[in-house]
Amino acid sequence: MEDVRVLTDTATIGVALDPIRAAILDALTEPGSASTVAAAVGMSRQKVNYHLKALEEHGLVEPSDTRVWGGITERFVQRSARCLLVSPSALQATPLDPDEVSDRLSAAYMIAVNARTVSEVGTLAGPAAPGTRLPTLTVDTVIGFGSPEDRAAFAVELQSVLASLVGRYHRDDGRPHRLTVSSYPRPKGSS
Repeated sequence: MEDVRVLTDTATIGVALDPIRAAILDALTEPGSASTVAAAVGMSRQKVNYHLKALEEHGLVEPSDTRVWGGITERFVQRSARCLLVSPSALQATPLDPDEVSDRLSAAYMIAVNARTVSEVGTLAGPAAPGTRLPTLTVDTVIGFGSPEDRAAFAVELQSVLASLVGRYHRDDGRPHRLTVSSYPRPKGSS
């Protein structure tokens, strides 16, 4: 099972967003059969089996095991990914280009940059062979600023350090990697 799968195909997105099928996916936190999932979602086994087949046809669930009970073979499936995300590029033909957002300090610009990241990395990771790692780097931390002035000074220093690092390692003939850095107030209650 993958950790995250970015959905780009509109038919697959439609199957995943169907309320009944979404409930079935939610019930599959552990591998399950049509019978165990039916009990979890309060539907008949036949109806759940119908939906499981559609989910499997779109790669949203995959076979995990079979068990024989008194001459009957029970088939178990699991989610193909722990978390499913819809690629922003699947929602509109021309996704928002961050360069079209005039205010580089706005939430709209940050969302556009991060939507592009989900679309691009999802596309790159999708066809990767099993066991192949995409060369990525993610830094995720929380910093508590004592004042708005501290936050502004940090931003200036971070930009300076990044410019120095980029200048040291960038090669015009090298393989380009996109680097983004984001900062926003952490929502209360999040870790």
